[in-house]
Amino acid sequence: MKDYIEERAVDIGKYIIQTKATVREAAKVFKVSKSTVHKDVAERLPKINPVIYREVKKILEKNKAERHIRGGKATKMKYKMRNL
Repeated sequence: MKDYIEERAVDIGKYIIQTKATVREAAKVFKVSKSTVHKDVAERLPKINPVIYREVKKILEKNKAERHIRGGKATKMKYKMRNL
């Protein structure tokens, strides 16, 4: 079981690097919770593969810094669609 979890952590990390995905997007693709994705990349990945972890960390920090912008865009689209 442990091998599967470690493999999943690496796969999620590689996916986030390749697609610049958010935790939420990665969770949907891998059919796990956001908490699981976060635990995999924040706690497990540094021990398994520090190189991948550093890249993932950069992307997730950028996503976190931009989340208020994405949220604003989503709200704008919601109300735009409502008024059609």
